[in-house]
Amino acid sequence: MTASTAPEVLVIGSGAGGAAAAWVLASRGVKVLVLEAGPRFIPRYDYPQTQADWESRGFPDTPQSPRYTFAPLQQLDRQFSHLLSRSSLHGALDAGGRRRAGDYQHVRGVGGSTLHYSGEAHRLHPQAMRMHSRFGVAADWPLDYAELEPYYQKVERLVGVAGPQQQGARWRSVAFPQPAHALSYCSQRVTAASSLNWQPNSLAILSQAHDGRPACNYCAACNSGCPRGDKGSADVTFMRAAENSGNCRVEPRSSALKLVAGDNDRIDHVLVADPTGDVREVRAKAVIVACGALETPRLLLNSQLGNESGQVGRNFMETLYWQVLGLHADKLGSHRGLPVDAICWDFNAPDAIPGVPGGMTLSIATPQSRMAGPVSYATRLVGGWGRAHKQAMRERFGHAVGISSVGECLPNEGSFIDLDDAQTDTHGLPLPRIHSHLDATALQRLEFMRARCHQVLAEAGIETPLEETGSYDQFNSTHVFGTCRMGEDAQQSVVDRWGRSHRWRNLYIADASVFPSSGGGEAPSLTIQALAVRTAEQLLRA
Repeated sequence: MTASTAPEVLVIGSGAGGAAAAWVLASRGVKVLVLEAGPRFIPRYDYPQTQADWESRGFPDTPQSPRYTFAPLQQLDRQFSHLLSRSSLHGALDAGGRRRAGDYQHVRGVGGSTLHYSGEAHRLHPQAMRMHSRFGVAADWPLDYAELEPYYQKVERLVGVAGPQQQGARWRSVAFPQPAHALSYCSQRVTAASSLNWQPNSLAILSQAHDGRPACNYCAACNSGCPRGDKGSADVTFMRAAENSGNCRVEPRSSALKLVAGDNDRIDHVLVADPTGDVREVRAKAVIVACGALETPRLLLNSQLGNESGQVGRNFMETLYWQVLGLHADKLGSHRGLPVDAICWDFNAPDAIPGVPGGMTLSIATPQSRMAGPVSYATRLVGGWGRAHKQAMRERFGHAVGISSVGECLPNEGSFIDLDDAQTDTHGLPLPRIHSHLDATALQRLEFMRARCHQVLAEAGIETPLEETGSYDQFNSTHVFGTCRMGEDAQQSVVDRWGRSHRWRNLYIADASVFPSSGGGEAPSLTIQALAVRTAEQLLRA
């Protein structure tokens, strides 16, 4: 599509949902324009793995100004002091009496947050889509697993997802397109000692060469960006295929400022800021918003549009997590492999945790715990100074074991997104403000997650964690959900079962903001992509 050609569909955001939707439309001959507020990274040059300071640099996404703000977070309760994040070297990691505002680990760039994710590619547990019917919490999905299953297949084929033959309740009509990755030596040792059930994780990381991309080399640095293209981030999969069709144009560093209403309950145009700061009008027959569960409600609220139900920004769900680290007596080479190669689904069903609705996963996640290099060992696990410290580093490097748990997060009245009434961006628009509250069920779930992480570490022969961190005393979210939920009832949801606005006939949403529930610890990218493919195919039929 040439620069002068008006798009038929405008997609705002090039992450998991926006890229998947653009691929479907462009491959069917539709002229698509994708707006991306961030840059286009060049993997082989922009990612730091070949540089001496790779470990301290991390992913090259460095915002120059705030992207969001926090309302005051909740006071901490002494009865939950065992849930405080702590380190054997540094003591308590939160010195105050109030929950600390940390990070929402979102990336602006062509490919979105898939650029630095660990590649986990999970289908939702079928029962997790009926949380309200079964437990009276969250909301039911307006579709079921069987309806979503064919779309999961399409996404897994394009991306090249590697996984085991069976994955518990997540029934499959066809096998994974790629064989599962072998577990690292560290994960083999931990799983062999565990009384729980473990299997290779399902990953959007190639175990065999596919579509011009090589198989993984197990450098364990996925979270810094993959310079080789074996990780199936949206830029090298959906976005590449969309652009190769000749029907899709991507404009990096271009921000959608406002959706402008027209006649007949349709979006007339979108105000867009170019990289130079100039603002122009972009018109299209349909608009797909895929900015994520913070920026999507922000765009709608700043546009004063799409919130007829009052639900935009409500029902905010974050990542509920717990993570423990310890040092094993044996050298396990745990800095090598995949960030999260083994997973336990034993407690993933929404009724698997006694006395509290909502499930959780466990994973062996040593590299994802940022223990793939010596800097993390020296600053987080191995104390001392001078010659003694050097000797301790030689003796302990490669001995770290990290166990991570991610749990269900349920919506509550204290968790939502609104507009900050004081802070704005460079265009003068209010920033999104995060209100986050962990209710009693979240704390019960966290206690269970912590206990299971300790159990796995102890069974591996590590009695005392040297570091543990969790959601109780700090907001640190890799995924957020729910702020424009889908549903049949227009008074209780923002979009319908296809992702289309209940009122605005040419407005669609294709990101995790449409999730009615978060799932029991599943990574959401595969479900975002499956929903986006389904939404785009419905748009073609409209």
